[in-house]
Amino acid sequence: MSRRLAREATFKALFQLDFNSAEGDERESYEDLAINTMFDDEPKLTSKKDLSYIANSVKGTRAHLEEIDAIIVSHLKEGWQLSRLMSADRNILRLAVYEMQFGETPIPKNIAINEAVELAKKYGTDDSGRFVNGILEAISK
Repeated sequence: MSRRLAREATFKALFQLDFNSAEGDERESYEDLAINTMFDDEPKLTSKKDLSYIANSVKGTRAHLEEIDAIIVSHLKEGWQLSRLMSADRNILRLAVYEMQFGETPIPKNIAINEAVELAKKYGTDDSGRFVNGILEAISK
């Protein structure tokens, strides 16, 4: 299993759900669809362990979304709101905070930050890597 690929698939699922979210009974269906779509789209992810990581991370992040968002917002500059962040940056931050603080087996903060920065460089703007690093460093202290 490539944890990096599974993490990237998890980010993509969270990104998708940020735009296509539902409540109630439909929420789980949307989450399952996003998880399975991202798993199926990456041919190098083939094991049940990969799928389990993606599913646990997506569902865990979404289950703790209010807490995670509150943590992120508390570290934004005064006057900034979560809704002002690019969706890619917002969901990278959400996944990293989940992995550091709520995951079944929390990963070391420096690894979570490094992985988040790499995702931000790949999917964000030229400034996303520095922005994500700064927020997550502040959160980790």
